[in-house]
Amino acid sequence: MITATPEAVHQLRVLLAEPQVGDDWGLRLGVEKGGCAGWQYIMKVDAPAPGDTVIEQDGIRLLVDAPSAVLLDGVQLDYVDSLNDAGFRVVNPRAVRSCGCGTSFEAGAPEAPPLT
Repeated sequence: MITATPEAVHQLRVLLAEPQVGDDWGLRLGVEKGGCAGWQYIMKVDAPAPGDTVIEQDGIRLLVDAPSAVLLDGVQLDYVDSLNDAGFRVVNPRAVRSCGCGTSFEAGAPEAPPLT
């Protein structure tokens, strides 16, 4: 299960209220091979696709494809606004190593399925 902090929910509500965003759209969270630690997070505003897990929390939607769901189970989506950076961050308790910028990670057990 993926959860979002109150600050992430607030920022997503603002983002998803944009006129070009469809009523059933949400923030797509996924992973793909890459980054300096092996897997990198991807995020984009998107419409649900067949096979997606749709997580609704406090009026927002998170969309996760099946292969990414294995690596994202248990993560928390947060929003950070600091002097140096602002944006969504993924807090992943399954990551055994993360890169310095926080956008990629090395997965711990269970083994990750191949992404197509």
